[in-house]
Amino acid sequence: MNLEWHWPWAGVIGLALSIVLIVVWLLVSSRRRRNSAQIPVFGLDEDLNTEVVSELFRQWRVLGRTATVVLVIALLLSLVTVSRPSTVDEADERASNRDIVLCLDVSPSMLSYDHEVLASYQRLVSNFKGERIGLSLFNSTSRTLFPLTDDYQLVSGQLKNASDILASISSQDKIDKTDPRTLQKFSDLIDGTQNRKDQTSLIGDGLVSCAAMLPGFTYGKSNRSAAEADKASIVLATDNFSGKSTYTLSSALDLTQKAGIVVDGLYAGPASNENDASTIEMQHDITSHGGSYFSVHSGKPIENLVQTIEKRKNRDEQKVRKAALVDAPGWWTLALALLVTLWIGLAWRLKR
Repeated sequence: MNLEWHWPWAGVIGLALSIVLIVVWLLVSSRRRRNSAQIPVFGLDEDLNTEVVSELFRQWRVLGRTATVVLVIALLLSLVTVSRPSTVDEADERASNRDIVLCLDVSPSMLSYDHEVLASYQRLVSNFKGERIGLSLFNSTSRTLFPLTDDYQLVSGQLKNASDILASISSQDKIDKTDPRTLQKFSDLIDGTQNRKDQTSLIGDGLVSCAAMLPGFTYGKSNRSAAEADKASIVLATDNFSGKSTYTLSSALDLTQKAGIVVDGLYAGPASNENDASTIEMQHDITSHGGSYFSVHSGKPIENLVQTIEKRKNRDEQKVRKAALVDAPGWWTLALALLVTLWIGLAWRLKR
């Protein structure tokens, strides 16, 4: 159990005041003893100096010192409780994990790359723990392959199945050799992504549809709470060949940014087009809206993407950790109650 202190300064201040009071009391007591030593005192000590009385006196001194020690320890424990010992509410922390939507362009120009992107998504998901994952496919329209879920076995199975199907038609030569059953699987996979005639690869519209999978997102505005903001991500994989869509990529990114959704871009087009003006514009749009941009042709795009998402997750967990601290005075309060009870018993015995 990780113990933290909500008000550590309160305990420090209380300890300092206690030390000051004890020092003042010792100084006053010392001065009184010096003054009383100069005055002759007559008492019954010699008359009461018997074995029974001496034993009772020794018991009284032991009880008095024990009571003092108990009182000091009780004082220290009270300072501990004033500092508010706290622990992290694990239930709240688990509830704060990120939602990540994998957004995949399945237009004809992307088919030769899609299976590689899905294989990359599988490696990406294998590094997650606790996140909810969803996958949306888009061309002129979008379809959800699977909604947000933390069932990683289902996620991996769906990604592998889709990757295998798309790998079988990743080139014209493979398409010519593909059996009708596999072609039917491919048709079923992308069914619902081509419902607009003479339109293809509508990237902005596809991104908005992916954002709609996330809780609290509505078209044109955000209903996401402050707790939900910046805890959702979209990984957009496209070759950046876009048709005439309702939303441009920039306007779609404006919507996701207002909703507190971070969009990371994964360029999956031909390497020869990486330095084109349109590709550079895509990179600028994504990075200027707070996302990260990677290319499948770069060294380790998935590893870099995982590191980026993990950094965001760590920042979120630090915020959640502060917000999820709950007071845990249980054992400290019990110990303090026992010590106070013991001190009361000792004080009663001393009085007798």
